[in-house]
Amino acid sequence: MTIAFIDLAAQQRRIRSRLDAAIAKVLDHGGYVMGPEVRQFEAELAAFGQAPLSLSCANGTDAIALPLMAWGVGEGDAVFCPSFTFTATPEVVPWVGATPVFVDVLPDTFNLDPVKLEAAIAGVQAEGKLTPAVVIAVDLFGQPADYPALRAICDRHGLKLISDSAQGFGCTLGGHHPIHWADVTTTSFFPAKPLGCYGDGGAVLCKDQALWDLMDSFRVHGKAVAQDLNGRVFEHESKYLNARIGMNSRLDSIQAAILIEKLAIFPEEITMRQAVADRYADGLKGSVLSTPAVIAGGQSVWAQYVIEHENRDGLAAHLKTQGVPTAVYYPVPMHVQEPYAHFPRGAGGLAVTEALAEKVLALPMHPYMDEATQDQIIDAVKGFNG
Repeated sequence: MTIAFIDLAAQQRRIRSRLDAAIAKVLDHGGYVMGPEVRQFEAELAAFGQAPLSLSCANGTDAIALPLMAWGVGEGDAVFCPSFTFTATPEVVPWVGATPVFVDVLPDTFNLDPVKLEAAIAGVQAEGKLTPAVVIAVDLFGQPADYPALRAICDRHGLKLISDSAQGFGCTLGGHHPIHWADVTTTSFFPAKPLGCYGDGGAVLCKDQALWDLMDSFRVHGKAVAQDLNGRVFEHESKYLNARIGMNSRLDSIQAAILIEKLAIFPEEITMRQAVADRYADGLKGSVLSTPAVIAGGQSVWAQYVIEHENRDGLAAHLKTQGVPTAVYYPVPMHVQEPYAHFPRGAGGLAVTEALAEKVLALPMHPYMDEATQDQIIDAVKGFNG
């Protein structure tokens, strides 16, 4: 039998009765979009993520766009981000008219390299064509970026810091969630994420009520919010008084209801994911080029378990014959993809990113993997002689 890459059914079996009841409640009250479950979930998500405020939205991509829009980031602004990431990270930058600047990553954690970031900012400043505005750090494969170093750099240069935690929501560094350092943390509830729903969804965690209000306006067609009224009374639905050009990015109540139940077991699942990661590290030692390194003091949520191998494609083909699925995150870095190739590359180049694209391979990973299945995967990797 083929092994599941991510076994969502195992989690569903555990909480199916609770999910059914939560969904039935939404069907009964009929508030299908931005209903009471959305407000409840936003409050619980903020509490879990150590943030004063949480704002849900339709997907993780919109979650990155919303703070950029609220901050007024636009033409002439430089937004620094890794190239070794999914396209959603840089994709939103041209949406607002700004320019992504691609920065290399660290060779061990695969997260944004603070030294290369500093060099990239200096290069943009020296060229004088763009104004450094924002850094987007990605919590790649589930673990936190080096936020103390990144925050210090952003403070020196007056930049906003976004934690793109689509893969890493729930990760911590020294016991702190990324929002401790970042201006906002964004996440995705795509089903394959560690905290995922059964459709699309996303959220932004923030510390500033005025920022939350603006993002709330942008997610609902630019509706008027308190700061737009200036004491004036508008006795109709706020979505019918539009203060800015926004988007339609609301979370469905059924997805919020599902996420409430999933969030309740999420801390335990992070512990279970760590146990799977530890077994991989022990079992694969010496059999691959590298197993994942986690930043000192960091807790990963292990969205993926990514190894490096000098014959990545050969190993993947071998594992397929053994019924073991794999995935490559990411075979083509952003800075060489056609829509992004003309955007600036940070000073110092992207040599680490380009090397990783040839060597990384993700193995099956989920919190409900039993030891026998994992032993089968480990033995299959160790049995490759290519």
